[in-house]
Amino acid sequence: MVVLSSFSHTTSTLSRRSVIQTRCSRPSPSASLHPHHTAVCIPRRNTRSSITYSSDLVPVAALPFDLSPPPIDHDVYDDMAVSMAKGSEDWVIETLNNDEEALDVVETDTVVGTKRCFMLSYIVLLKFSGEDRIQFLHNQSTANFEALSEGGGCVTVFVTPTARTIDIAQAWIMKTAVTLVVSPSTSGSISEMLNKYIFFSDKVEIQDISDKTCLFALVGPKSNQVMMDLNLGDLIGKPYGSHKHYNVGGNPLTVAVGSVISEVGFSLLMSPAAAGLIWKTLLSCGITPMGSNALETYRILQGRPAPGSELTDEFNVLEAGLWNAISLNKGCYKGQETIARLITYDGIKQKLWGIQLSSPVEPGSPITVDGKKIGKLTSYTAGKGGNDHFGLGYIKKKAAAKGDTVIIGDDIFGIVVDVPYLAHQQPPVLNPKP
Repeated sequence: MVVLSSFSHTTSTLSRRSVIQTRCSRPSPSASLHPHHTAVCIPRRNTRSSITYSSDLVPVAALPFDLSPPPIDHDVYDDMAVSMAKGSEDWVIETLNNDEEALDVVETDTVVGTKRCFMLSYIVLLKFSGEDRIQFLHNQSTANFEALSEGGGCVTVFVTPTARTIDIAQAWIMKTAVTLVVSPSTSGSISEMLNKYIFFSDKVEIQDISDKTCLFALVGPKSNQVMMDLNLGDLIGKPYGSHKHYNVGGNPLTVAVGSVISEVGFSLLMSPAAAGLIWKTLLSCGITPMGSNALETYRILQGRPAPGSELTDEFNVLEAGLWNAISLNKGCYKGQETIARLITYDGIKQKLWGIQLSSPVEPGSPITVDGKKIGKLTSYTAGKGGNDHFGLGYIKKKAAAKGDTVIIGDDIFGIVVDVPYLAHQQPPVLNPKP
């Protein structure tokens, strides 16, 4: 399984004389892979051939195939059985030995050319089918599924009954099913938890379709331009989760607004049989892939919470700042009473922040001010070049705020800063306690 997130730069010209090809090889026994992953595919450059790209839009006729057929009105699943007969190995993209270049492309807009950068990670896709699927997900997670319609989608959070965070999920509402993107570390526990709430009369079925599906997610300031290049611009400006289904060379493709790393950008959901051709098409547009190591660095710099780090039973969903995924007026659902009480009585005691660090430090280290513990570091990255030390951490609301200096561990200085993912969240205005 591959997740690809694209980023672009503001410069308007690109000239590259190389053809990107894909080479697939079996992973080593020591590789840490999701059980469904059976191959490692590493794009490589063929210096004997050349293609020159200019600032003009790439004509669709020049691509390996037309990625802009008219939308079809049925789900990707309707064609899945046919496409799977053609067969294709799952892809696992590991580091591409270009982490510094990829992070430079992602984080700056001064790089020469219009490179677009993809990000790779491992994800799990869960398919919810049955007549009661919408009501079931409505009752089991934080988003208002009953307010959505076919062709829409949302971000939702799975929480415990006391609103402790389990995972963030990306959801698409299709004609015959709902597709959720979740983390591999939580997919088993989420499936087990939800199956316990399916009663005998409920018409709901949960399937892990990771081994039958690939996901490429395009993000960044020029992701809209990529969509225009591919004649898929009719989704630009649509609400998060909006999606359409296509048929590419007899294989199903779903294109949706938004991605797993950001609420902007686009996701391409397809059968493995179509993945190779679509991969080559995207690379032919000048896209630079990013490996999973760089992805983790970018996740931390963006401030996107992750299971096992920021999303654990130590912290609730409001402390994690995931306001855009929470419905405050949809009625009863798991964790709703705790969430309502925290909001009503202004009971949110800590907040997730970004922290610029002076030196490396281990996640789990205490955050202190004047010798008093005020929080905990949850993630750390050395950043681009290994010298831009940065972390995420929970800090008590009244103990420190943006711009304040804190101490992490014994003697590491940190400056509290905003991070993009959390800065885009929109908390409601809380009424003061009477």
